[in-house]
Parts: sequence; C-alpha cells; structure tokens
Amino acid sequence: MLLKINPENPEGRKIRQVVETLENGGVIIYPTDTVYAFGCDINDNKAVDRICKLRGLDPRKAHLSLICKDISQVSEYSQQIDNQIFRLMKKHLPGPFTFVLNSNNQVPKMFKNRKRTIGIRIPDNNICMDIVGELGHPILTASLKSDDEILEYFTDPIDIYEDYKKLVDLVIDGGIGGNVPSTVVDCTGAEPVILREGTGILEV
Repeated sequence: MLLKINPENPEGRKIRQVVETLENGGVIIYPTDTVYAFGCDINDNKAVDRICKLRGLDPRKAHLSLICKDISQVSEYSQQIDNQIFRLMKKHLPGPFTFVLNSNNQVPKMFKNRKRTIGIRIPDNNICMDIVGELGHPILTASLKSDDEILEYFTDPIDIYEDYKKLVDLVIDGGIGGNVPSTVVDCTGAEPVILREGTGILEV
C-alpha cells in the first residue's frame, strides 16, 4: 500500500493506520529528515528479521538503530548518559544525527550486537515523530539504499513503492527524500567520534 501523508501536518487517522500496520508485525518504508528508511516495531523479532534480510544484514552483527521520540525515551534503552553527551544530544536533536550509545537490558535481543551498542535517532521529521509517539515506543530504522549508480539512496516515494510494494506492507509518501544519510557519532568512548560524515554538522 502507498499512503500519502502531509509532511507538515500529518493526518492523525493515517498515522494510526501506520501504527496498526506496525502493531500487526508489518514492515514499512517511511521518510526521515535525511533519507527514506525501513521501519518496524522493535519488539517484533520477525519484522526486524525481515528488514535485516531486505538489507542483507546479519542481525547478530548488524549495528541497528532506533528512532525515539525524545531524549527521555533514549535513556530507557541506553546506559547512563553523562552530562557531556546529554548536552551534545540536546544541542543537535531533533536533527540529522545518529548517536551510538552503550545499550542496556531494555534493548530487544535482536538488537544486541557484540559491542552492546545501539544507534539512536530523533529525526526532525513530523511523520516519523508522530508514528513513534502514537506507537508509544521506538521503531527500527534502516536506511533504504538504492542500486542506482548516481543516487546512493532512493528519493522518490513513487519509485520506492514500485520496487518494494511486494516486499513491505506499507510505503509512506511524505514527499521527495534526501540523498545524504545522517552523521553518525560514536559516544561510547571518552570523547565523541564521528564515524560517518552525513547531513548533520556536529558542533562540540
């Protein structure tokens, strides 16, 4: 199904429709503030496994990320965040960043890689923020990569739907997406380290 949602003022009934899909074990493709991404309920192991297969990832080794509604929710899935990292996250979120943190026991087993870390995103995007708010807990996020030689990521939701309509349960049309992913910042050491330069410019 292709579902068009207003990116500025998402329609509540459509957001609920998306959440019902997630609650029923569905896999969706949705817009973020950077690129389009796969998403599912983090507590549904079968859905997480479906996304890993679509992306060619081994869930035991993959560095998976969550989309949270706010930093308070982030703290439910990470070990204690020190003041420096808290200030850094508060300064840059919502925004085009993925912060890698040490995970705690609240993180579902499917997400626990050998390093016991988790990627955290709070995108500046009304659609995915409303989805997470309505669902009541985070969703998985995995960037939707393209095989195109020029564009690394899919940007047009119509093209996405044509390619993935038989592989996922719902594709959200939230307008044309970006082609540069989030900036990934490792916050598990003594100082934050940029692992991938992306859209976000980190100001320490």
